[in-house]
Amino acid sequence: MEKNDAKNVTTGKPRPAGAVWRAPLGSTLPTDAKTALGSAFNCLGYVSEDGLSNANAPDTDTVKAWGGDPVLYTSNGKEDSFSLTMIEATNVEVLKAVYNSANVTGTLDTGITVKANSEDAESAVWVFDLILKGGILKRIVIPEGKLTDLGEITYNDSDPVGYEMTISAVPATAYDGDTHREFIANPTTA
Repeated sequence: MEKNDAKNVTTGKPRPAGAVWRAPLGSTLPTDAKTALGSAFNCLGYVSEDGLSNANAPDTDTVKAWGGDPVLYTSNGKEDSFSLTMIEATNVEVLKAVYNSANVTGTLDTGITVKANSEDAESAVWVFDLILKGGILKRIVIPEGKLTDLGEITYNDSDPVGYEMTISAVPATAYDGDTHREFIANPTTA
């Protein structure tokens, strides 16, 4: 029988080489927490100090009997979404994630053009790379994620310009209907 173990209590920090990655839909998906990502993945840079949040709660209805006793719980599904604020506002890859790849052209050196319009957000592969306490690696892979909410973009003297995003994961055939998978590994073991 397992006992309580404080070594299993952890925090999640971004990996120094980058924590948020995005690739075109259909790109080869990672299968572990250690292997380097393929060349299709682009780093989206720094995230605000609020980090990454995952809302993954079931939507359940309670059926009550006459008299008020709960007698049945029915599932209405389970949405899976991730929220974060990207703060590299001049990173072309961040702009492509917000406005769609086809709506962003150029580089910072040549000049960036962004088209804001009502086109449907494009689906993409998303990867979040974290380091847990003790150097443990964690990788969250969303095989098909779509930007479904974008907060107000604020420009002022004191705060970084940020894109507060919600990425919703959909059931993916590549993962047998799973919305995302998580891989956790000790980097010093095989």
